[in-house]
Amino acid sequence: MIRNHSRHGSRFRITLASAPGAPTIGTATATGTTTATVSFTQPVSNGGSTIISYTATSSPGGITGTLVQAGSGTITITGLTASTSYTFTVTATNAAGTSAASAASNSITTSSLLNQKSIFGFGSSTVYTSITNLVSNTGVVASDTTGVGTVRYALAAAGYGGDKAIFGYGSNAGTFYTITNLVSNTGVVANDASGVGQARMGIAAATYGTDKAIFGYGGRNYPVTAVYSVTNLVSNTGVVATDTAGVGTARLYIAATGYGADKAIFGYGSDVLGTTVYSITNLVSNTGVVASDTTGVGTARQGLAATRYGTTGQAIFGYGSDAVFSSLSMTNLVSNTGVVATDTTGVGTARSSPGAAVYGGDKGLFGFGYTTVAVSMTNLISNTGVVATDTTGVGTARYNPGAAGYGA
Repeated sequence: MIRNHSRHGSRFRITLASAPGAPTIGTATATGTTTATVSFTQPVSNGGSTIISYTATSSPGGITGTLVQAGSGTITITGLTASTSYTFTVTATNAAGTSAASAASNSITTSSLLNQKSIFGFGSSTVYTSITNLVSNTGVVASDTTGVGTVRYALAAAGYGGDKAIFGYGSNAGTFYTITNLVSNTGVVANDASGVGQARMGIAAATYGTDKAIFGYGGRNYPVTAVYSVTNLVSNTGVVATDTAGVGTARLYIAATGYGADKAIFGYGSDVLGTTVYSITNLVSNTGVVASDTTGVGTARQGLAATRYGTTGQAIFGYGSDAVFSSLSMTNLVSNTGVVATDTTGVGTARSSPGAAVYGGDKGLFGFGYTTVAVSMTNLISNTGVVATDTTGVGTARYNPGAAGYGA
């Protein structure tokens, strides 16, 4: 905008910046179950002020992604819903304001979770291991894959970024770790990444907010004993944050899983000696905020596992051991609002310290664990939460592995 002014008989012009023109939309591309990219071309006019950023907005949902730069580019949008069609518009922003929206992009459909696979990794048998076992989208467990990263057990794993996973923390013969290992959307485990936060074992992890993860709780039993309630959030690019002050009863050998559309739950666990066991739970919001203790339902126990199942966000806790270390096979279903049900009579071999993960988009499985020895059997979970009898184990028998879903 141009204005003419006069002062003391002289005239001069002041040019005022305005919002930029609308960008030109490019191509939208689905890149996973919850992610997409949108390209654009910068507008012809920047309104007389350098463009600061561009924002893509989805339809439906109004989910946004932002790119901070002046010129043309590609914006990444996260937090979308699997198997859903979207179009996108892009706006430009400068110091004076935000442009009109571009034309809508082509329509894309995010990937289906029906192709989701899972992975068991690390754990202990007669020795500590870093081997992994991939699980197909029909629940078939593959033989051992040679391990990558530091051998350890009592670690945790969770999905992040819509189609990837992360292993983190754990212990090996009195050494406690904060290292993590990212898992690609094809199930390839990366070398150790430097750890952040309190080194500990007996930790749990879950996905929240559709594409982020959280590690929480855990403890140490050497050379001094301690239990923690701290948590560590994981971004949708797999970056682990420093400790968040703990909420709820500090404990270890706990389990965690996602539930609902975008929340998570920690549950059960024990003190550092394993002689006091709990059935309390702690809900996690879709922004990663952990709530105080909810009075427990079902048999108090430690060394159990948990996973999602179903199409509307249900979950299940299963197996574990009591305060005298007797192995159990009962399960507790979790509604899509985070309400834990009473015990369901167990199916399959009673054991402690298994792993659990989702596969096929709406089913799950428990795998591995410890009776009086390490075992490798699995138990499939239907999309209605029914646990099947033992499937003969594949791979090295071990206990306290991590497990998570990955792929799309």
